[in-house]
This record gives sequence, structure tokens and C-alpha cells, in this order.
Amino acid sequence: MIRKSLLAFFVTAMLATPVLASSGSSSKPLAGTYPIILSHGLFGWGENSGGIISIVNYWGGTDDYLRSQGATVYAPSKTAANSNEVRAAELKAAILTYAAATNYSGKFHILGHSQGGLDSRYMVSNLGLSSRVATLTTLNTPHYGSPIADIIKTVLPGWIQPFVASIVETLVKVVYGGTNQQNALAALSSLTKEGLSTFNSYTPNQSGVKYFSYGSYITLPDLIQHPLMGILHPACAAGGLFQGQGATNDGLVPLSSQKWGTWKGGPSYGILTTGVDHLQVSNTLRSGSLWYDVEGFYMNMASNMKANQ
Repeated sequence: MIRKSLLAFFVTAMLATPVLASSGSSSKPLAGTYPIILSHGLFGWGENSGGIISIVNYWGGTDDYLRSQGATVYAPSKTAANSNEVRAAELKAAILTYAAATNYSGKFHILGHSQGGLDSRYMVSNLGLSSRVATLTTLNTPHYGSPIADIIKTVLPGWIQPFVASIVETLVKVVYGGTNQQNALAALSSLTKEGLSTFNSYTPNQSGVKYFSYGSYITLPDLIQHPLMGILHPACAAGGLFQGQGATNDGLVPLSSQKWGTWKGGPSYGILTTGVDHLQVSNTLRSGSLWYDVEGFYMNMASNMKANQ
């Protein structure tokens, strides 16, 4: 009787084990999430970019990480330097092309870094895509302007601005390739305090779309952890104080300017990390991986998207 009972127990266990293993291996936390669109910022690039820049990943592999957790992710390219409105039209075209190619007719989640949050907002508000977007999450986006943009416009005399812009546009074409028309002056104007004040007046939030924002800042502008943004941080702090936006910033954008919709905060990090700067928060060129839990931060943002679809 004991041997029969043991035999029955082992047979039952063997039959049950594959079912549990199969269930566990196919369970991913982001499975069932609407497709996530990653909208890059100024001088950014996407997965279908050309040129020299295409050999590296703008999002530092966070797109692939989200895919490994069950999400569908698309990171399209837009013009590297242009106005919010032009880039918004390009983003819309890329999303609709992607939807047609994948035969997808449902809604999307959008995550926009820096200027990518502005062109995403314009697309949703003014280009008729609000019915296709469940959530719009912005990351270190200058919703009320960047003091650095204002400083550049103030320091550079008007007569020299077109010349400097043409040099920047030429360099962008060499590095990024492609045939998109660059417009560095339009991009600059789109990021000033005055430009964003006007932009916000005709880019209201849309009902039916949930807006969230995340952001970060530098606590100490040391050049070891922030080799580029640490140089810009003092100027951004001074400009932020002058413009009434506060001194706390990520090197390009004041913390107060990053808040839109429901503010969700930023990534957590250890006591030896001196904050997370504008490029590290998007893990561009994998610049954030050494200093904070990039995967955990992006999982939190994606999980919030899924919870609000």
C-alpha cells in the first residue's frame, strides 16, 4: 500500500511539473502591454537611422531589455534637429507605417525623452492621434523651456546664428546620414522659455490620454560622473534662477521644467552617485548603467504604462 501511494505521488508530481515550468517560463511582467513607442530627443536617433551614429543604440539597450520582459517596443527615427511640429509629423508617419506593417489597430504607449516628449505631445494634441495613445510619458522633457537654449540665443548675435546653424546641420548630415532637412535654429527656438510658452498654449492635454512625467537632476556637477552635463550644469543653474525655474537641473533642463501631467519622480541611486544627468537618464551610449539601476527604472515606467492602459 505504501509503495502504491509513493508511486502515485511521483507520477502526479512528474505530470504536474511540466505544466508549472511552462507557465513560469512564459510569464513576463510586461506581456500584454500595448506597444511602446520610444521617441528620442534633440540630436537623437532611432533603430532605423543611417550614418555613423547607427552603430550605437540611443537608448543604451533599454529597448531590448523591455522586449525581453514581454513588451513590444518600436524606436523610430526623426530629424535630429528641427522644430517640435516637424518632428511630430515624422513621428506620426513612423507610427502609422509601423501599425500598418504589423497589422496593429490598437493603442500605443509613448515614452519621449527630452524634445521627444514635446513632439509626442504635439502629435497627440494636434495631429489626430489621441485616439491611438493610451499614455504619454515624458522623461527629462523641457516643458517650460531650457535655460541653455535661451543662453545660446542670447550669446550668439543674430547675424552669426545662421552661419553656426549651417555648420551644425552639416555635421549632423555627416554623422546621421539620411535626407531629412535639418533646421537647428527651429530646434533652438522650440526649446526656449518663450518658445515653450507659446507651444503650451496650443498643445493642451487631450482627454482619454493619461500624461505622466519622470525626471532627474545632478546633485554635484563632478566631471567624472557627468563629463559633459557637469560642464553645462552651472550655466543651466544660473539661467534657471534668472528665469524663475530654480537652480536644480540635469545639465540641460531644470527639474521644475520636467514636470507635466502626473509627476512620478526619477531613478533611485546609491549615496556615491552624484545624481543622474540628461543623457544618463535615457542611458544614451550606456552612460547611465554605471551609476543607477537603469533596467529597474525602465521597468517601473513600463509597468506604470501597463497599469494605466
